[in-house]
Amino acid sequence: MAKNLVIVESPTKVKTIKKFLGKNFEVMASQGHVRDLPKSRIGVDIEHDFEPAYITIRGKGDLLKELRREAKKADTVYLATDPDREGEAISWHLIAALDLDRKKYKRITFNEITKNAVKNSFSASRDIDSDLVDAQQARRVLDRIVGYQISPLLWAKVKRGLSAGRVQSSALRLIADRENEINDFIPKEYYSLSALFSVKGKKEGFFASYAGKGKSQDGLLSKEEAEEIIKAAGEGHFSIDSVKKGKRTRKALAPFTTSTLQQSASSSLNFAVSKTMLIAQQLYEGVDLKGFGTVGLITYLRTDSVRVSDEARKSAHEFITKAYGKEYAAPESFEAEGRGGAKKIQDAHEAIRPADINILPSEIKDELSRDQYRLYKLIFDRFMASRMEPSVYETVSVKLSSNKMEFVASGSRREFPGWEVLYNPDDEEKEDAEAENSNSVLFSVDEKSEVSFKSFEKKQHFTEAPPHFTEASLVRTMEELGIGRPSTYSPTITTLLKRHYISKEKKALFVTELGEVVNALMKESFPEIVDTSFTANLESLLDGVEEGKVEWKSIIRNFYPDFEKEVKKADEEISKVKIEDEVTDIICDKCGRNMVVKFGPHGKFLACPGFPECRNTKPFLQKIGVPCPKCGKELVERKTKKGRRFYGCEDYPECDFVSWSRPVKKKCPKCGGYMTLKGKKVLCADQSCGYSETYESD
Repeated sequence: MAKNLVIVESPTKVKTIKKFLGKNFEVMASQGHVRDLPKSRIGVDIEHDFEPAYITIRGKGDLLKELRREAKKADTVYLATDPDREGEAISWHLIAALDLDRKKYKRITFNEITKNAVKNSFSASRDIDSDLVDAQQARRVLDRIVGYQISPLLWAKVKRGLSAGRVQSSALRLIADRENEINDFIPKEYYSLSALFSVKGKKEGFFASYAGKGKSQDGLLSKEEAEEIIKAAGEGHFSIDSVKKGKRTRKALAPFTTSTLQQSASSSLNFAVSKTMLIAQQLYEGVDLKGFGTVGLITYLRTDSVRVSDEARKSAHEFITKAYGKEYAAPESFEAEGRGGAKKIQDAHEAIRPADINILPSEIKDELSRDQYRLYKLIFDRFMASRMEPSVYETVSVKLSSNKMEFVASGSRREFPGWEVLYNPDDEEKEDAEAENSNSVLFSVDEKSEVSFKSFEKKQHFTEAPPHFTEASLVRTMEELGIGRPSTYSPTITTLLKRHYISKEKKALFVTELGEVVNALMKESFPEIVDTSFTANLESLLDGVEEGKVEWKSIIRNFYPDFEKEVKKADEEISKVKIEDEVTDIICDKCGRNMVVKFGPHGKFLACPGFPECRNTKPFLQKIGVPCPKCGKELVERKTKKGRRFYGCEDYPECDFVSWSRPVKKKCPKCGGYMTLKGKKVLCADQSCGYSETYESD
């Protein structure tokens, strides 16, 4: 009887797939990559057309011996690594490492680990897709050249074993630029204006908002402008100008892609991006279920496509019709709203969906971990909702005016829940709540209704700085800009956190002092590498390689000459910079030496120069020359445990004064409070005061 060998990536898949295939198949795992570029050197022969020098990964020798032994016994070797660029490259490396004859191996892929999907893959076996392999080689070689030639320059400048990557440098710049934008932001006072009305014969009233534009260029109402409008509206003799009623629909969200899953899991489940991918991998590879054995619960988790197979469409239509009624089931040809999708979709895979919709989350809840259940339910509900009819809302808009001062009241109420009966993402709860809670009295108003003005409501507001990036919003921005691909979002963020270039507090991402130094160096010496447009263009070129339109080495050939010049220039300039340890007047309390300022993963710290004999260290508290507004002692620059900078009293914990913005010596001339530095201005720390002026150095 013929014997076949199937090689997958993960050992977790082995048992499941072997059960599907039976005794005639041996299933083994490569446990990821078996060959790669060496860690000790660049591993790319730049002089000979950038030829990569692959070697066997350390520790994989015994595994390869076993694979070779089984491959020799087999009539056919099926390479079943993951269905993406990296998986294709792993299969290509296996062919070389196992010295497989062209007639002996076949490439198979499956988007889900189910019996039908695995068995059907054998009838669609093919050769290695050289375009996919070349796209992965181009990415690997490009990243190796960038990382291994820039990193030594960072060591020379920052004196640590740091590193820089192509995608991570662009991501770091995004976070740093946002941080600068927040720090430079000057809040501006403005007012909103609304009027309260009653309707004859109704107990409830309604508010209408001022619909005109303010006199300011930015359209915001000042206090004086709001008061002028109130005065111009006269004694409140308002009339109804128009009442418009209609309907609007909200189309279902598309099923998950990698990035939208990461974003939704962050907002709905409070999962870090890395945690989402780890649990999704478990659901994809298989979970032990009573009566079923090990079952893969979701389709492949690295995708930027929202495509759904015809079989899945049909199954979902049948399920929804039975569970909710035929009025909820969208036609099988229906396409959900692909919100937040990538500009360029690689449609090799389906969207992330349940592998078998008959396995309900509620029925297997006790057999999953809490996090597995929550993520599976999120994926299940999102997919089912994507195959349902749109929700329908009644809408009404009432326009009122007095002395040409126009006010508008709008409302909506849900007429048909559609897909929202099943799925209501966290980031849209506010919108839905407003729709549901709109005052129903508006729907009884028409042009003939008698309304009476009751009062004006003037509210003070302040413009807000853009929010700090979260992992979810960073992924969304990277996707929108075309930086990286589904497989790179999570590793990029993980690397930035691991190297202490950024820190995370609650969900917000902040640049550390170390990250600021690295980003400044990269912007100064390698502006193209950190330029988001340049990085996105490279990603497009890599897509071109995958599509067979671009020769992979041509990307490297075009990129390297200018990059080499930048490296040489930076090397000449950076080599002249010698960072000496800054000696302080702080005495080491263990050996009596003057302590020096060192630079570590979390920023500056004090260390004894007698290292390694004396290993004493202390936090570095740099005085900023400003007295504490609370007790009068000196303010110092401090850092949170995760590296975020703030300013506090040197007498902490006796004095608990803290400020995220840097205080200045000058007091607010308007209210007498302390002021903080924001870009080129200083402003009162009391936002309700609103005083600001151009900054003049203390």
